[in-house]
Amino acid sequence: MKNKVAIITGGNKGIGLNIARKLSENNYKVIVCGKSFLEQDPNLNIKFIRGDLTQQSTHHHLVHEAINLYGQLDLYVNNVGISDWRPIEEIDELFLEKILRTNLYSAFWGCKASAANISENGSIINISSIAGKRGSKNNSAYVASKFAMNGLTQSLAKELGSKSIRVNAICPVLIKTKGLLEALKKEASPACLDIDNFFEEFIKTQSALNRLPTAEEVSEMVLFLASNKARAITGQCINLDCGVFPQ
Repeated sequence: MKNKVAIITGGNKGIGLNIARKLSENNYKVIVCGKSFLEQDPNLNIKFIRGDLTQQSTHHHLVHEAINLYGQLDLYVNNVGISDWRPIEEIDELFLEKILRTNLYSAFWGCKASAANISENGSIINISSIAGKRGSKNNSAYVASKFAMNGLTQSLAKELGSKSIRVNAICPVLIKTKGLLEALKKEASPACLDIDNFFEEFIKTQSALNRLPTAEEVSEMVLFLASNKARAITGQCINLDCGVFPQ
């Protein structure tokens, strides 16, 4: 079977790195992009390109590299993102711009660059959040960016379906990455006083399965949505939340 080719933004750490490894282990040729260094595993077929993913030119460069190196592009995963809690009275232009450029602009540019070059029956997958389905205290900027990402997903599914390109989003809840744990230490976050107790209470009161999802489960969902088994699925923002927000 011919190898497929995937690009993963923010694929050098956290959820993105888990996705990159999962795809590489399943015969994808993978390109990842981020600002910080990627610790390369020689057993995996992953190419790292350093870049600023808030810039449209970076996404065009990634697509060009995929076509130049491998002759095709089959999957584009818009994964790069940041979490940060701040009450509305403390949100300034700099903070809002950082959230929107990282979480939303990057996804727009990734969708635009890949849509023009992705193979027939290819997929775009946006890593969104349960925050794109419901609001939460001191989280308006992040929530707005993820609601917008879900809207982008649904609109582009309609727009690109005639080209046999599927567009879906995955909406996890509280994956324990280094980035999330750092954000939860901030004064305005719901976990600032005691992170461990916050997770225990959240699981106890909100999770139907009495646990939280893992980065591995996100990567498994990406692999499935990109596969031919999901050929009838597009325009969906799929909760991956252990039953925190049943729909």
